[in-house]
Amino acid sequence: MKKWIIIIMVVALAAAGAYYKLRNGNKISSADAASARPTTAVVGYTNIHFAITAAGDIGPADQVSVRPEINGRIQDLPVDIGDQVKKDSILFSLNDKELQTEKNSRLAEIAGAQLQLERSERNYKRSQQLFTEKLVSQELFDDSKTDYDLAKNALERAQTQLRQLEEQLTKTKILAPFDCTVLTRPVSMGQAVSGSGGFNSGTEVMTIANLNDMIINTHINQADITRLKVSQEVAIEVEAVPGMKLTGVIERLAPQATVRNGIKGFATRIALKDLDTRVRPGMTANLSIPIAAADNVLTVPLSAVFTEETERFVLVKKEDGTLDKRPVTIGVADFFLVEIQSGLKPGEVVLIEPPANLEGELTAASKVAEAKGKGMGRPLGSLGLTSTAAAATMPKNNQMLTNSTASPTNKPATAPAAR
Repeated sequence: MKKWIIIIMVVALAAAGAYYKLRNGNKISSADAASARPTTAVVGYTNIHFAITAAGDIGPADQVSVRPEINGRIQDLPVDIGDQVKKDSILFSLNDKELQTEKNSRLAEIAGAQLQLERSERNYKRSQQLFTEKLVSQELFDDSKTDYDLAKNALERAQTQLRQLEEQLTKTKILAPFDCTVLTRPVSMGQAVSGSGGFNSGTEVMTIANLNDMIINTHINQADITRLKVSQEVAIEVEAVPGMKLTGVIERLAPQATVRNGIKGFATRIALKDLDTRVRPGMTANLSIPIAAADNVLTVPLSAVFTEETERFVLVKKEDGTLDKRPVTIGVADFFLVEIQSGLKPGEVVLIEPPANLEGELTAASKVAEAKGKGMGRPLGSLGLTSTAAAATMPKNNQMLTNSTASPTNKPATAPAAR
């Protein structure tokens, strides 16, 4: 019994020791992580490339759903999926046996109407002559004239019906409207199809498209649409073909916003240039639309720039440990970096976040300037940005524009010989 009590006590002490060690270890690691986080940054030269990214589906510029205009049965279907068809070549034809029979009947009706017209014309001319000589009454003359007019109308009606029938016969052969490729063909030979004039818009026999002209349909966030314009170049990568890089231009920007996947934006159409034969409809394309770029410019982290009303400034750490509040003029910005157009020099050290005892660390000149202000302000990275903001582009007037889908490309640059 005593043996089991001793074993239980040993296990309990070991568990308590392990818990104490784990708890203290977590505290130490948390403290180490906090102390390892950088609080300063060195001003240096970097390249900033700011672009909007999006994804879209590749598709043909011209795609047609081929449906017959009249009811019938497929008699000839010479094309299949993937076939390339020249303009005015036959895509399919319908059985026209019934229409041909009806055409023969219409021709017979026309021949009979023609004979009836000739007889009525003879009677009319004879009655007209006898009426002139006052050998027949007015009533008989009028009846002959009426019979003649009715015969003419009957012939014209039969000829009109024949023309309509011949028009239907031309619709039994469906020709390619342009040079195209067959994308789908859901019907087979001998299948009955309905015409597009019916209540169900007709049976789709096939879909064709011109694969020589391809476009990309995408959805651009409303926060970014004002930065785009027609004819703007787009860099394109195709997911299905690794390493493929294409170019395109913005062709259309929708004037009306739509909601897709819970995000309000605008439909955008991009035309592909220098099309590769490996690109096919339905593939996914990743788009990068350059908006702004600044090469070999002086930069600091975005979080190092603070704002106070309309003024933007940084906290420069002096060699003696004091801080200098320095107004700056900013330019292009992305997720992480912002261009400094004036106010800083290469090699200076700036604070990424303000210290707790700011008043005690400011230089005398900075304290005088601080006394004229209203407070510390907020980091630039939090100004006017929504929760999805990714980057900002700064024009000459220092007005910040937000972007919800922008992507940065930051590359180190060599300092210029003279700035």
